[in-house]
Amino acid sequence: MTRLIHIDLVRLECKKWASEGINIKSEVRDSRNGYKAGALTAGMKHSYVEGCEFVVIFDADFQPEPDFLERTVPFLAHNPEIALVQAGWKYVNADECCMTRIQEMSLNYHFAVEQKSGSSIHGFFGFNGTAGVWRISALNEAGGWQDRTIVEDMDLAVRAYLNGWKFVFIDNIKVSNELPSSFRAYRYQQHRWSCGPANLFKKMAMEIVQKENVSLWKKAYLIYNFFFVRKIVVHIFTFVFYCLILPATVIFPEIEVPKWTTIYIPATITVLNAIATPKSFYLILYWILFENVMAMHRSKGTLIGLLETSRVKEWVVTQKLGEYNTLRENLITHYSFPERLRWREIIIGMYLFICGYYDFVFGKTYLYVYLFLQSTAFFIVGVGYIGMPVPS
Repeated sequence: MTRLIHIDLVRLECKKWASEGINIKSEVRDSRNGYKAGALTAGMKHSYVEGCEFVVIFDADFQPEPDFLERTVPFLAHNPEIALVQAGWKYVNADECCMTRIQEMSLNYHFAVEQKSGSSIHGFFGFNGTAGVWRISALNEAGGWQDRTIVEDMDLAVRAYLNGWKFVFIDNIKVSNELPSSFRAYRYQQHRWSCGPANLFKKMAMEIVQKENVSLWKKAYLIYNFFFVRKIVVHIFTFVFYCLILPATVIFPEIEVPKWTTIYIPATITVLNAIATPKSFYLILYWILFENVMAMHRSKGTLIGLLETSRVKEWVVTQKLGEYNTLRENLITHYSFPERLRWREIIIGMYLFICGYYDFVFGKTYLYVYLFLQSTAFFIVGVGYIGMPVPS
């Protein structure tokens, strides 16, 4: 019923603009085949697309400024080598809860490290799936939207990059959108964002290696830096090392862990993250602890993508509550305690707590401080006291 209401609202808006002479249409397909890639492919098949040179893409919760096209299309119009203009994001509900603040920190770090830096050196960065303008000829040359994975945006960007096209990230153009404010919605989103790239890496690794007329440097960057390190190793290493191996060292002192893995690397990442979102500097500790918790879910998603198990093509639309959504009324009273419990987090939290207690009683280090804090983070998520409590 809600979907039908939304469709009617969109059609009414289109009718209003059409009455003023604007060439505007609203299209709805009959199935969800191919998910977002299928929807985009269907949209590009309409006859009125033939006369278009560019296509702009927004997710439903994105709210571009009226001059968005005036500020982005000129980059494509005046430089025929550019295939994509990617705009930045800003968040209408970043201050809603601690979880949305942490998401803002992570996404700002992502935009600064991958998008902005990649664009500044005319290198590769992934399309974010929204708030971007594509040159249709480049899109078609790369093979269009493909539904072989659940990250059709990254898939297209990699293929276009291998064909020699360039991308531009415009940091001073930001599009308002909404962050998922319930942990359930955020967890599904992160599953898609970790499973999809891993699965795409498995499908495209040999394709990248065998691609002709592409420099060895570009191939090495895509395979090793972009995919292997950032989309696979980071998630698994973070969870396995900081939540499994490091706690075990208090029970097995024979295991020696170098300081650069426990101090220098985390400190460097923490400082960079603080620079990306200075207003949330005081949340750095929470960010570290929460990211370690999420590393468990991202590791699981990564392994599902690599092994192509049953959930590899799972696409759950990220739930957004909206400013005036009735879900915001009396949320907690409709959300029972048993629904909150997440046993994986509770079990890992118990493991960390036991290791911390052992170190506190028998150890000679102060690692128990970290272990108690990290176990508390797992317990908080495990009993559902994170984000906006929305009933499942």
